[in-house]
Amino acid sequence: MSVTRPSTIETAIERCRPTDKTPVTLDAAALPSSRDGLRDLQTELAAKDFVPAGVTVDACFDADCSFATQDEADRIREYIRTAAFIGAGTVTVEFDTVEDESKVRPSLAALEERARREGVTLELDGPLAL
Repeated sequence: MSVTRPSTIETAIERCRPTDKTPVTLDAAALPSSRDGLRDLQTELAAKDFVPAGVTVDACFDADCSFATQDEADRIREYIRTAAFIGAGTVTVEFDTVEDESKVRPSLAALEERARREGVTLELDGPLAL
């Protein structure tokens, strides 16, 4: 007889317990930039029974410039790292326009890969989808 152990994910889900914490989505612009500031934020959120579920980033891809696109991608990448640090599971990138899809699409794909490696889901709220 073969006994198969459930995966770690299945075991974790089976052992979930409800909590009275309220999930919140944080605006990236309001987040502290230092690790100490983020720790303080986590402590304050926990004290008020909040848990960070997501981070929303306003992005701008309206310049037809590879350097500007890379700068914006680098800025978003920092928020992905921040989201992972505070335990948020999702980063939503909001943007209205894209000047040059051929420059932005590879940057968004790289950001999606970075988010995956950090254990965060990248969601796009704009004219492009991955």
